[in-house]
Amino acid sequence: MLPIRPLRPDDCHQLIAVYHEAVISQAGNLYSPSQIEAWSQQAGRHDDFRSSLLRGHGLVSTTHHDDTIIEAFALLDPADRLALLYCRGRSSRQGRASALLEALEQHARSQGVARLRTEASQLSRPLLERRGWVVDGEETVTLGGVAFLRWRMGKDLL
Repeated sequence: MLPIRPLRPDDCHQLIAVYHEAVISQAGNLYSPSQIEAWSQQAGRHDDFRSSLLRGHGLVSTTHHDDTIIEAFALLDPADRLALLYCRGRSSRQGRASALLEALEQHARSQGVARLRTEASQLSRPLLERRGWVVDGEETVTLGGVAFLRWRMGKDLL
């Protein structure tokens, strides 16, 4: 079983690094260089990222030998929205994101949340669909002056 623990306030700097590395290492076949550059810098440039981490319900997946080394993380903010889901490239395809999603879905159910929602990238959409999420709509957003296509998705929990 992959180690999962609650996100701690002192994890913020490491989560920025995981976010950046996840985008740089995994988005190359799906996004342009300008999109990757704009997206990978978002977490480090905005206080909203840190505020969301401290406000939301977050979990991290760590290495087996050291619970301070974070390989992936996920966050609900607010309680019915998957706000963040990122995994280092070296740790992708190991079940970390699925384990984090399962734990967050269980937490949301325990809080009485009937349906989760999110905005999915090209990276996360296939995983979410495999886990029973459905596309509710498509939208274009701008990050760092660059346009991105993403999907509003949802999953019924109850």
